[in-house]
Amino acid sequence: GLTFEVNLAERLDTGLFLDHRDVRARVREMAKETLGSKRFLNLFAYTGTATCYAADGGAKHTTTVDLSRTYLDWAERNMERNGFTGRDHEFVQADVVRWVTEQRHTYNRWDLVFCDVPTFSNSQRMRKSSFDVQRDHVELIIGVSRLLTRNGSAIFSCNLRGFKPDVEALKKAGVVLEDITEQTIPEDFQRNKKIHHC
Repeated sequence: GLTFEVNLAERLDTGLFLDHRDVRARVREMAKETLGSKRFLNLFAYTGTATCYAADGGAKHTTTVDLSRTYLDWAERNMERNGFTGRDHEFVQADVVRWVTEQRHTYNRWDLVFCDVPTFSNSQRMRKSSFDVQRDHVELIIGVSRLLTRNGSAIFSCNLRGFKPDVEALKKAGVVLEDITEQTIPEDFQRNKKIHHC
């Protein structure tokens, strides 16, 4: 029921991660079930497809954050393409890890967060010299958890095949993880289920 801009000619990435189909559908269903302010946050948002699904599920206010202006513009076009425009949908160009830390010191909170992290990044625009999901996930997930409303939920996703969350460190910070990976792998990826962790 949604349409997206894809690019099959100019770059390796097409603008749409096929293995996240079921995750995006889950985001839409979770947005439908969300009570309260219905605020959605998409971190490392890429082309904003998850934001479109959340808006389609009834998210009244969306915040889409990515370091790349190119991808944010693409995300905004995807939102417009599906009829989601206006001041209730904001697009923020920022180092996500730094931005999450900054938001913890504000009153901004979200009912639903989708955080699909890169495996590794060493962009010169980041505060730290690099981001490594295995090394840095605890700090990030704790930060994301502090941005949730009382009944809020977050989906954390990564593509590192051997990813092992530090459950004990997260538990000490009051963060409880539920592994939903199995439920988020589409049928056409069943032969190699290590496409992502959720």
